[in-house]
Amino acid sequence: MTVGTYESNLGGEGVRIGIVQARFNEDVCHGLLSACLAELKHLGVADEDVLHVTVPGALEIPLALQKMAETQQFDALIAIGAVIRGETYHFELVSNESGAGITRVGLDFGIPIANAVLTTETDEQAEARMAEKGTDAARVAVEMANLAIALEELGEVTEEE
Repeated sequence: MTVGTYESNLGGEGVRIGIVQARFNEDVCHGLLSACLAELKHLGVADEDVLHVTVPGALEIPLALQKMAETQQFDALIAIGAVIRGETYHFELVSNESGAGITRVGLDFGIPIANAVLTTETDEQAEARMAEKGTDAARVAVEMANLAIALEELGEVTEEE
């Protein structure tokens, strides 16, 4: 095998993206989504190559991601949500379980998933981070989709040799 380097690719032309957005903490989630969609467009992802669905909250995100991954119609997925600490242990449960579920779907199906589920102490922290996190999610999804495609193509070339 020849040693080489893969340069990151943020070109979104032809990249198919699925987005699952929680509706709980709606204002923050809309801010995340708006920033994400704007960046996807900036990267060249066509509107018709994006499917956006909503679910009640962060705990429901992994199942919707799993169903999207099962279709094999997407190059990458994006999880959007906001879990803001309250006065009970519920914050830890939702944060940990949604994060673990999102990671498991990505690994089980071999599909990149950009995790843009904010976990913050306050509403103000979430609002301060939503634009940057939404933008970052779009960039991660496109970059990792392109990397996964390139590595799959590398595997196909290696098999032919």
